[in-house]
Amino acid sequence: MIYLCRTQQMRVDSLHDHGAYLVDAGVELPPLPAAYDGAKLTVDAERILLPTNQLSGEAVGDVVSVFVYLDSSDRPIATKLLPKAEFGLTALLTVKQVNRVGAFLDWGLPKDLLLPYREQTRPVGEGDEVLVAVYPDKSGRLCATMKLYPYLRTDSTHKKDDRITGRVYEVSDNFGAFVAVEDCYSGLVPKKDLFYPLAPMQQIEARVAGVLPDGKLTLSLREKAYAQMDGDSALILSALRSAGGFLPYHDKSSAEAIKARFSLGKNAFKRAIGHLYRERLITIGEDGIRLVDR
Repeated sequence: MIYLCRTQQMRVDSLHDHGAYLVDAGVELPPLPAAYDGAKLTVDAERILLPTNQLSGEAVGDVVSVFVYLDSSDRPIATKLLPKAEFGLTALLTVKQVNRVGAFLDWGLPKDLLLPYREQTRPVGEGDEVLVAVYPDKSGRLCATMKLYPYLRTDSTHKKDDRITGRVYEVSDNFGAFVAVEDCYSGLVPKKDLFYPLAPMQQIEARVAGVLPDGKLTLSLREKAYAQMDGDSALILSALRSAGGFLPYHDKSSAEAIKARFSLGKNAFKRAIGHLYRERLITIGEDGIRLVDR
């Protein structure tokens, strides 16, 4: 079977002046995310042409790694130029130009990859970098989408409390910040844990707060409570000093007021002021917290 728009191993079946004809080498490819179910991912042919300009001394029987895509005339053809994006993978690509149908992305092949306007989650311009997945449109042509959620992988080996890097690809007022962990795995910083604003394409470091049964990752921008407390305590001390030694916040203050002033959750705030109180650095009164004179 010959797969469209995936890197695969193929065997040279015959050589001709115009190139080599390749056949399936029988190497199984990894499964694709469920979002690709029903997509036309195979070529209706038993062999495919690798043009002469792509050959480098191959003989009949040799196995080569190639990518099969549709050329400018929508004919399937093989190339040894391995692109920056393919079915089943996300990729960070650069916008080459924008016209009336959408943006065209540089993905390492002669024919640029179209990012239609309907698949853009925000306007993009020439030179911008965008994180996209690759999918076939209704006519079978390859396109890019910035709507990554259904295309991100859920088979990471990350465990609770692992440190990760990721890229924000969408921010939702209802759910939080959606993150492509390592640009390919599905992650979310829940709304309740967004203590400061994040923006699309922002790179973050985070902690895996949990792994859901379906493999998606729940992320936290903060360390575990005991590790974070010293940093939170230092933040509150600094704020107190800047305010002249008093702030009108205490353990009965609203979570919204605490978050707006300190970018902390209420539980984290209470742990921090409790720690400062035990260290005799502050007093806690009905009207707020005060630095202890030393």
